[in-house]
Amino acid sequence: MDYEILPVGDMAMQIVFRAEPSESLQSTIQHITKHIEKADIQGVIELVPALQSITVYFNPILTTYQNLAAHLSEICRGSHTEERSFYKRTIILPTCYDGEDLEVVASRHGLSTEDVISIHSTVDYLVYMLGFLPGFPYLKGLPSVLTTPRLANPRLKVPKGAVGIGGDQTGVYPLESPGGWNLIGRTPVPLFDPEKTNPFLLKAGDYLRFKPISTGEYKEIENLVKENTYKVEVISIEND
Repeated sequence: MDYEILPVGDMAMQIVFRAEPSESLQSTIQHITKHIEKADIQGVIELVPALQSITVYFNPILTTYQNLAAHLSEICRGSHTEERSFYKRTIILPTCYDGEDLEVVASRHGLSTEDVISIHSTVDYLVYMLGFLPGFPYLKGLPSVLTTPRLANPRLKVPKGAVGIGGDQTGVYPLESPGGWNLIGRTPVPLFDPEKTNPFLLKAGDYLRFKPISTGEYKEIENLVKENTYKVEVISIEND
């Protein structure tokens, strides 16, 4: 495993891995992130795993760059030879496939809208990182047959919960915002709730599976969410 540790200002550093983004690399990043968390190193404030790196924020009053870098290097070296346990957490996201660009995507690829829905919803997508907006997941795993260029003229407003395709990625808008992805559906389940202790539904290393639902089911779940009684379906597989 080839990596380097670099400074990011005076309160953060990055472990940067010299490898292309992949499921294998993401597994390594999550493995090392968990080890850093368990190590409970004095001064560490927050960890942010991403596509090819882990950013470590720290309090420079409680630790030094040199000491923390030494700790991180030791963890990285140790994790390389350690046998890993298997853990997979899959979040099921109910999705009403009625997006305004659904027919455009289908037509572009010579498919029916039913084909697009079936292909899009039969994949477990790996969450590589969160970014752009709070809780916005960067997902990998979109079947190549659905790869669709972003819009030439982005929309000024994409509604909260919109499910879209942009290039070779798919994603979900956790908040209303501008955006240039092709909208194929929407989910009533919030990906970001600032009032919760853990405001994010997803985290890097999770898997996301889209579950097709009807308009009626969308409204039912939307009401349950408003009443704070909706329970997200999660499938966990662990093998020590």
